[in-house]
Amino acid sequence: MLKSPQDRLRRIRHRARNVRTRVRYGHRRLERISRTATLGGLFLSFLSIGLTGFGGGLAVIAQIRTLTVRRRGWLTDSEFAEAFALAQSLPGTNAGNAVTYIGLRLRGIKGASVALAGFILPSTLIMIALAILYRHLRSLPDTERLFHGLNAAVVALILVTAWRVGASTLQKRWQWAIAAAACLAVAVFHATVIEAVLAAGLFGIYIDSFAERQLRRLLLITSAVTRRRKRIAARVATRRRKKRQVPQPRQDFVGGYITRALAERRMSQARSVGKFEKQALTETERADDIKEPTDSYLRSIGALALAMPFFAKLGLLLTLSAIFIRIGAVTFGGGFVIAPLIEAEVVNNYHWLTHQEFAEAFALGQITPGPVLITATFIGYRVAGTLGALVATISIFLPAFLMVIAAGSSLRRFRTNRLVQAFLLGVTPAVVGLLVAAAWSIGRAGIHTWIGLSLAGLAVFVLVRYRPNAFWVILGAGILRFVLGLFLW
Repeated sequence: MLKSPQDRLRRIRHRARNVRTRVRYGHRRLERISRTATLGGLFLSFLSIGLTGFGGGLAVIAQIRTLTVRRRGWLTDSEFAEAFALAQSLPGTNAGNAVTYIGLRLRGIKGASVALAGFILPSTLIMIALAILYRHLRSLPDTERLFHGLNAAVVALILVTAWRVGASTLQKRWQWAIAAAACLAVAVFHATVIEAVLAAGLFGIYIDSFAERQLRRLLLITSAVTRRRKRIAARVATRRRKKRQVPQPRQDFVGGYITRALAERRMSQARSVGKFEKQALTETERADDIKEPTDSYLRSIGALALAMPFFAKLGLLLTLSAIFIRIGAVTFGGGFVIAPLIEAEVVNNYHWLTHQEFAEAFALGQITPGPVLITATFIGYRVAGTLGALVATISIFLPAFLMVIAAGSSLRRFRTNRLVQAFLLGVTPAVVGLLVAAAWSIGRAGIHTWIGLSLAGLAVFVLVRYRPNAFWVILGAGILRFVLGLFLW
């Protein structure tokens, strides 16, 4: 029996309705699954940001907010604001700290580890590849001009960052003084960033905690403690003086019946006998040592010679790890602050890189996605190969990772801790001075001609006027310098 066209149309509409219902149900199910933060979901989500996070800074923070608040619904706006505030209050990069805290909040320590690993994995692999190809790129003709342009743009980016941070933080005279002192200490007097940050933080604690009222109270307490110590010392001296005045009984006999002279003579005889026995024992041990075969010494020397390369490699990796752990612990204000400290360690102290190579490594860290701290990967590879790159990467992110976990577990107490906030009160203006010192350090090593200086000025104008993505500014400066090199010197 043939069906009428109306029946066919109704059947088609019924099937289309069922398909739409299934699609709607499947879409809701996918949304529900995506809003459930699994370890795999955290890794893949932040892996995608690590692949596309060019420019660093607020650009990556905006991508993280879009993912976690709008697309996944893992956090609310207020919760993300807390994550960003915590990220700014700790050393390390803001994006890396925010990713770590979000993973900690959603899935604990495992979530924090997975989220940070996914975020830095793409840039780590890209930087290792660039480090492998670096020598081949340097051997190509006219590539030096390309790196010259990259260095000029990096200097401009650091100066613009210092200007933007200073516009919001340098409001008082003492803040300007801290910024200037930090810049001069690092750039002129060759102080380390650790010393500058600690000094600025202690000064901030002094400003916040030791006002006139607290200072007077401290002086009163100090004077009271001093008076109490003096009274206690006087009592102790009086008691000692009384003890000295009491006559002590004279002991003319030892053991009741043996005179002192006889006791001393017997003691000297015992010492001489013991000395003779000890000398005989020593000579016996020496004879036993001489009787041992020399084959064991030869085997020991051979094993030590074979193990020397391993211990040398291990010592180099431990030194590399210690340097970048120390750097990662004081990187307040973003990755640009690491420039003078890394240069002081790997260029001036250990001579692993030249000034030019360091400036080019920092430029490569800018044109890769992810945080600026990934420059440590390049340096680690140049020093100790692939294993050195992994050790340097883990070491420079480890201090901030541990601090975020410690502070994120008790966020309210951390944010209301007066001592911590007072320390940051002094560190924040010092960051501006450290950024200026970083720009001076990289510019001194990477800008040698008036063309590079002109490119740096042009990049500053573009960054301030149009606020583009920093990746395109740096890449454009390198290409422009390469093209100009075809017509000019």
